[in-house]
Amino acid sequence: MTLKKDSVKDLPQPVTQRGEMTRRKLLEAAENEFGAKGFHNTSIADITKRADVGQGTFYLYFPSKEDILRELVRYMSRSLRLYLSEKVAGIRDRLERERLGLRAFVDFCFEHKNLYRIVMQAQFVDEAIYQDYYRTIAEGYISGLRSAQAEGQIRQGDAEAQAWVLMGIAHFLGLRYAIWQEQAPPESVLQEVATFMASGLRPLAHEREKDGG
Repeated sequence: MTLKKDSVKDLPQPVTQRGEMTRRKLLEAAENEFGAKGFHNTSIADITKRADVGQGTFYLYFPSKEDILRELVRYMSRSLRLYLSEKVAGIRDRLERERLGLRAFVDFCFEHKNLYRIVMQAQFVDEAIYQDYYRTIAEGYISGLRSAQAEGQIRQGDAEAQAWVLMGIAHFLGLRYAIWQEQAPPESVLQEVATFMASGLRPLAHEREKDGG
């Protein structure tokens, strides 16, 4: 996929610790404003007021309101991938990684509700950065599923299709409980979804026989 030019341009980077702190304050302010009021109902003045900086300061770090939203989407992507990798570190069994990863994803959504909402808003602001968010996550997912297939841990098949299906399950689970209901899903729901996912991924009988399982 080719991203729009303005979606990948380099943003001005702070050269001092104070500058980095100001940039961080702007990002946090934008996260809260966009999450509470939505992108289109938030002005740059709203962001700078919450960050307690002059409006002109905003443009030293972000050329536009769209650019700060893009940066938040990138931050969400990096944070989510790091969080999930830490939660399943050391777990080699793929089905167990999926179970733990599902729970971790829902927990992450609760902790970052505003960022989760911002990602969804991005599709109406810059579809390229919105697509890139999911494609980047999918790339790592696909790689992990292919490795698990090669080891005979999960059924053979189109790893890309498997990845998008699993991402869709996690997305709507997080959306329903973390964003819409703002309450943790019952343990029975998490267990049911994990069982459903495992049923779809578990090697077929003839694959187990081939591997001597």
